[in-house]
Amino acid sequence: MKRRTAIKNLSALPVAGVIGSTSIMHLAGCKTDKTAMLPVTSLYESIGVRTVINARGTITVLGASRILPEVQQAMDEAVAGYVQIDELMDGVGKRLAELTGAESGCITAGASAAITAATAGCVTGGDPDKIWMIPDNIAGMKNEVIITSYSRTAYDAAARAVGVKMIEVETLAELKSALRPSTAMIMILAGSASENGPLSLKEISAEAKKAGVPVLVDAAAEGLELPNPHLSQGADLVAYSGGKYLNGPQCAGLLLGRKDLIYASRMNTGPHHGFGRGFKVGREEIMGMLAAVEMWFRRDHQAELKLWNSRLEYIAGKLQDIPGVTVNIRQPRGRSNPSPGLAVSWDIEKIPLKGIDAEQALWDGNPRIAVSGFGSFLPFPPNESPNISINSSQLADGDEIIIADSVYRLLSAPPAITLPTGAPAQNIAGQWELEMKFYASTVSQSLKIEQNYNQLAGTHTGSIGQRNISGTIYGNEVLIRSSYGKDGARINIEFKGEINGNTMHGDAILGEYGTATWSAKKI
Repeated sequence: MKRRTAIKNLSALPVAGVIGSTSIMHLAGCKTDKTAMLPVTSLYESIGVRTVINARGTITVLGASRILPEVQQAMDEAVAGYVQIDELMDGVGKRLAELTGAESGCITAGASAAITAATAGCVTGGDPDKIWMIPDNIAGMKNEVIITSYSRTAYDAAARAVGVKMIEVETLAELKSALRPSTAMIMILAGSASENGPLSLKEISAEAKKAGVPVLVDAAAEGLELPNPHLSQGADLVAYSGGKYLNGPQCAGLLLGRKDLIYASRMNTGPHHGFGRGFKVGREEIMGMLAAVEMWFRRDHQAELKLWNSRLEYIAGKLQDIPGVTVNIRQPRGRSNPSPGLAVSWDIEKIPLKGIDAEQALWDGNPRIAVSGFGSFLPFPPNESPNISINSSQLADGDEIIIADSVYRLLSAPPAITLPTGAPAQNIAGQWELEMKFYASTVSQSLKIEQNYNQLAGTHTGSIGQRNISGTIYGNEVLIRSSYGKDGARINIEFKGEINGNTMHGDAILGEYGTATWSAKKI
């Protein structure tokens, strides 16, 4: 399609169809005109991209949450005029304080950006000299962040981006020992461990206050409560995602807490120059995020939960009569990701499918449906059990019917799955030089393989360190899986290839990091 034709076709799409005013009406159970949704599919398909029925929840890679019409309206109105961004942030900060009970607040470019801004704010205190010294010249500053072992996740990277050293602690004694003049901040992941674990937020806050060290809580997937449960227990800052249960812009987040730290954090984000310039957020996201917070305190959350459950009940009712199938609706526990889910399991003797087979079939179907952990990179480890899970919180009206019908057809008449068979062509145990070709680099790594007939084990050593492997060999076909998760890292690789004497080669799936090719030589 020629460029001008594509632009002409795009401009002809109805605005209502592009925006898709579905969110709060669906959340409240109101009906909408499904024909108004059709242009959205056309919009994506005009550039060759398939749409997805999101039965996983507020997952970033699938587009996160359904934006509220009130949020869209605020964003549309915001772009119609101009403001000075710092003055806008001042006004929004005051309003957030009124709404949430925090001293102040600011809008960020997502929850991860809120963590980065908070870390930079605690390191620099808002001092311009220090702002221009991060992330690579902070040796003389407060340059350490204490983190509890239960809080280690991939989102540590948001704090480490500032250049700080992460100090992991497991006990109160280790926390006391780690607190020193170089400590900039303590970072905690919200959840049951922070409420009742051996290092609870209340215990940590008590020690932090004595040392004058601020505490940040990552509550990305939570909604808002009055009073704020984390600030009430002594936290100084709390980070939230806008694109999850607040139903705001996906590229917006929320940082609430102490006014001095909020201002210091703001100075480390756009529009200000320096390290945080790339974390800027526009006037439309700022006002859209504020509208999402306003709406949070007006929404009928019980009605939303009732609607989500009714959709799961419909799906469960459709599936429960399939021989060998068991369905169970699970209600949310805790504050994080507070939506119900449907667990669908089956007798693999009657329905010879693994979970990964069902997930793949639904993903490849028409329409495309994402369930369980599918649709976001490489499921690792793959779901070998006979079950899938369905989340209804981000469905549109009628999606539950499509899901129920699709899963019913799949489990009632499961497709034949061809499994690899045959003796291994050779024994590949030993040490291998591994060459990985990524998008713009070639890297030398290594494999140490142990073999027990068809089964493979051993270690894979990459640039970041060593990790265990598992895999199989049938005939000449080799499958090796490698996973690294130390210090919050999340690197999963699936090697597929062929063996030919002392050499192997093939393609690798890198999860969220795309694909690569690989070759190996036995030494």
